[in-house]
Amino acid sequence: MPHIDNDTICAIATPPGRSGVGIVRVSGPLAASIAKNILGLDPTPRYAHYSDFTGADGEVLDQGIGLFFRQPESFTGEDVFELQGHGNSHVLASLRDRILSLGARLARPGEFSERAFLNNKIDLVQAEAIADLIDSSSQQAVRSALRTLRGHFSRQISLVIEKLIATRVDIEAAIDFSDEDISVISNTRVEQSLADILEDLDKIFEGAQQGAILKQGMNVVLAGKPNAGKSSLLNALSGIDSAIVTPVPGTTRDVLTEPITLDGLPLNIVDTAGLRDSSHIVEREGVKRAKLAIDQADQILLIVDQLTHAQDTVSADTVEKLLASLGLIGDASAGIGSLLNRTTLVFNKTDLVKDGKTGLDSVDCGGIKITVINISAKTGSGVELVREHLKCRAGYNPGTEDVFVARQRHLIALEAAAELVKSAIQNMDAKSPLELLAEDLRLAQKELGAITGEFTSDDLLGEIFSTFCVGK
Repeated sequence: MPHIDNDTICAIATPPGRSGVGIVRVSGPLAASIAKNILGLDPTPRYAHYSDFTGADGEVLDQGIGLFFRQPESFTGEDVFELQGHGNSHVLASLRDRILSLGARLARPGEFSERAFLNNKIDLVQAEAIADLIDSSSQQAVRSALRTLRGHFSRQISLVIEKLIATRVDIEAAIDFSDEDISVISNTRVEQSLADILEDLDKIFEGAQQGAILKQGMNVVLAGKPNAGKSSLLNALSGIDSAIVTPVPGTTRDVLTEPITLDGLPLNIVDTAGLRDSSHIVEREGVKRAKLAIDQADQILLIVDQLTHAQDTVSADTVEKLLASLGLIGDASAGIGSLLNRTTLVFNKTDLVKDGKTGLDSVDCGGIKITVINISAKTGSGVELVREHLKCRAGYNPGTEDVFVARQRHLIALEAAAELVKSAIQNMDAKSPLELLAEDLRLAQKELGAITGEFTSDDLLGEIFSTFCVGK
């Protein structure tokens, strides 16, 4: 475990600007003496002292509430002192400077939360949830971050670790007694335990994956030929006229990103230049940027003009030819699988086609099923289907109680742990030496322990807490 500094830290905990209340936070062994110097009294723990805040010469710097928390009954697990005064940047700066003159130093970003983690007040997942709660961009993300902060995610991980430990005890006991004619392990019990652990990991991963989407959002790129209606669909999805729409092909020359929220799901809708060969230097650059955005997209809505592509001719062959005509694949086979897995065909301008198709459809492209949606971005017909389809592609279920904010490192660790448990099951089936099973499960436990901070490097901690606000 990394070393905890024994010095006293200080930071302004509220963001810059004017507000009704501003907070300066102190943590460390000098917190009580600093409180006495500024308030002019010995602070009573967990009691709100309304007082003048005085400078070194007795000058009143501000007036407000002083709160003192005695270790270990505080957020950081150390003595903590907070000044809640007026939210003026000059006032807060003078209070901070006064505290620094009394022996404190400026806190690093995230150092208060880091000390809480190092003092076992919170685990690493809960510490990360603090930053995620602050950065939440939707009400659903707020609820998920709070669920993680309250320990929901950590408890699920801990329960799996307990099962891993119990199974390891059985296996390692069998190893210890392997030279004696004593049966200390039930293969059936171990097999069932491993199956249960794998099922638990799959369930946790599903909730974590949805939580990661809530945190990071999903990048959805609108692609297609000029004048297919990409910008119109962007405006229909966002509900505002974000993009310029004209009958002139090639109106959009650059990448335009509009963040939207669908029932708490954050999406980044990316409008791109129409894909075609052009001699115009600006349009060529726009097409280049469009293709880069497509390569990086989580989902691609390929907008097709129904006036130029008849719906009843859509097949795997026509889909591949369409992608090739847009310059997205070099031929009908190279690199198409990854693209198709992320692509939805959106046939636009149904309002201009007599007896045109409506609703949802699909086409099978070499075993990959491509969803086809018929819409009119102009009238709004079918746009709600696009919204629901995007939520479905994100694996989004707003009603579930098992969603918690997760980060990419959590998903990687969960996947690694699951693979190690699968390896243990395979070794069990192959009647491999028990030492191999024990090692698989030891490594799986280590992967899960890295999520909560039981096994965590100093470098990872530095990377995590450096992204926090100063004062948290």
